[in-house]
Amino acid sequence: MSAEGKAAPQGGHRVVLVTGPSGAGRSTAIDALEDLGYETIDNLPMSLIPRLLDGPLAQPLALGLDVRNRDFSATGLIELIDRLTRVPELRLEVLYLDASPDVLVRRYSETRRRHPLAPSDTPLAGITQEIDILAPVRVRADVLIETSGMSPHDLRAELAQWFDMGKIARLAVSLHSFSYKRGVPRGLDMMFDCRFLANPHWVAALRPLTGLDGAVAAHVEGDPRYLEFISKVRDLLCFLLPAHVEEGKSHLSVGFGCTGGQHRSVAVTEAVAKALAEAGWQVSKRHRELERRGQGLPAVKGVFGA
Repeated sequence: MSAEGKAAPQGGHRVVLVTGPSGAGRSTAIDALEDLGYETIDNLPMSLIPRLLDGPLAQPLALGLDVRNRDFSATGLIELIDRLTRVPELRLEVLYLDASPDVLVRRYSETRRRHPLAPSDTPLAGITQEIDILAPVRVRADVLIETSGMSPHDLRAELAQWFDMGKIARLAVSLHSFSYKRGVPRGLDMMFDCRFLANPHWVAALRPLTGLDGAVAAHVEGDPRYLEFISKVRDLLCFLLPAHVEEGKSHLSVGFGCTGGQHRSVAVTEAVAKALAEAGWQVSKRHRELERRGQGLPAVKGVFGA
């Protein structure tokens, strides 16, 4: 994982132009910025952007731009960047998502999509052409994020560090469910063992389900120790998170483990995430074992969109 960039200009209404080759994570970035409080618009014709910015802006704005825009050109985008940079009321930043050609080819193979620049050719042909077209724009990026080794979860955490407006807290909190049988995820700051809770695995009707299903969550919640456990974990984290903010920490990773990583840890992760969100924290979730089985949430399945 790598990110490069220069300090964004201070003052003015924040506008982020999001671009990069197809498959590098632009759609994931747009969704993440929307979660951070930005108004987002994807594939807006470039000719309409100055008119959009002429009016009053109620919140920070993120615009997705790529070769699929009907009037897209690298020269046109650079001219737009130059034009908007000179507007004193705007704080313009160019976010460029990049990835190596072999990773982009693999992502296209996984999604079986056709490349917009080579619908009748191999994805590599379109990827190579697109990288060449965008080369001048890449040089103009204020923030350049290399996503080749990133999951969508990793990208969201990185974006939170660059673009969180500070409305909630300048700390990205990520919650992970996992199976102890497959080892503890790397990089956790703290973790909680959920194996003492009632195990849905031993209920035949619940065994094929996951902690994302209401019936499984209800079974786990039925354990008489559940409510006190959730309450104490929430209180502990709400006590610790402001201290981490004061220390300048930008990211905190918390794990919840159970035997298989399918039922109890997932249900607890969902409950704690909801509790922290209600307390005003910016939270992301990752269910490691569900991702492996293709059962995770769409935002964390491991294949980037455009």
